[in-house]
Formats: sequence, C-alpha cells, structure tokens
Amino acid sequence: MNFRTLTLAAMLSVSALSGAAFAQDNPEVGGAPMYADKNIVENAVNSADHTTLVAAVQAAGLVETLSGPGPFTVLAPVNAAFDALPEGTVETLLKPENKEMLSTILACHVIPAKALSTDIVSMVEADGGEHVVDTVGGCKLTLKAADGKVTVTDENGTTANVTIADVIQSNGVIHVIDAVLTPKSAM
Repeated sequence: MNFRTLTLAAMLSVSALSGAAFAQDNPEVGGAPMYADKNIVENAVNSADHTTLVAAVQAAGLVETLSGPGPFTVLAPVNAAFDALPEGTVETLLKPENKEMLSTILACHVIPAKALSTDIVSMVEADGGEHVVDTVGGCKLTLKAADGKVTVTDENGTTANVTIADVIQSNGVIHVIDAVLTPKSAM
C-alpha cells in the first residue's frame, strides 16, 4: 500500500512536471502560460491580450475550425491592435449581419501551414528579401525579416510587427502581432 501511494505520487509529480515543461517551452502570452499540447483556441482564451480576438473568433463561428487538426499559423493581433481601428469598427464587425466579413478578415490572419519564425526567415531570404503567402481567407501577405524582426504587410499596406514569435500549439503555431490585417476589399 505504501509503495503504491509512493508510485502514484511519483507519477503525478512527473505528469505535473511534463505539463510545466510544455509551458516553459513557449513564451507567456497576455500573462498566461501557453501549452504546446493545447490547440490554438484553448491557449488563446487564456491570454488577457487577446480577448477581442477570441470574441471575434467566437462571433465568426471559427472556434471549431481553429480547434481542428491544422496545421495553422495564426497571426494573432493583440487587443490594442483592434483598439487602433477606426471607432466603431470592432462593434460593427461583431454584429451577426457582418459575420461573413468578420470571418474573411480573421481568415486573413491564418496561413494553412505551420511556419515557425525560422521557416519565415528562410523563405524571405530564399526569395530575396520578401515572401508572399496566401492565407485561408484568400489574402496575400508579404513577409519580411530584418535585424531579427519579422513583419507582415497586408494588401492595403498595413504592416504588423511580430512581437512574440513561435508560440507552439498542438495544431500549429501562433505569432503575436501588433496590427489587424485586412483583405484588399475590406475597410
């Protein structure tokens, strides 16, 4: 009985430590640990910096998609990026009648592959300084890398800086960005 209790305690300790290791491999985002064994949605809901993005994903009906197997690279704008949009934009997009436009804008932040920052830098270098990627939303984003920083420019010329890179997820990777990207036809 004592041996069983000791063995169970040891197994629980190893399990707890392995969960902590997943969090330590990733940077914290929005004051919360990010776990590599959780999917994009499971981690994003814990970030205090992504409450607007999470609300938008829910309103657009994309929770199931972004919880799926992927792999996805999500360029995740922080709350301040949404706050920087013209007044009333977010509220308008969150209305049920604007679900399609909201979905399109959010899908412009999703690349249908897992691209770590090292992959992005390699693609940019191979293409002579910039690399264009297609998103799930049909947008074309231009990726650039210089001085250890990665930027993403949308079809309207808005440039977002990657502020936290390589947040590993069970179904891809998140790169935190400081601007909202939009398709050419939007806004």
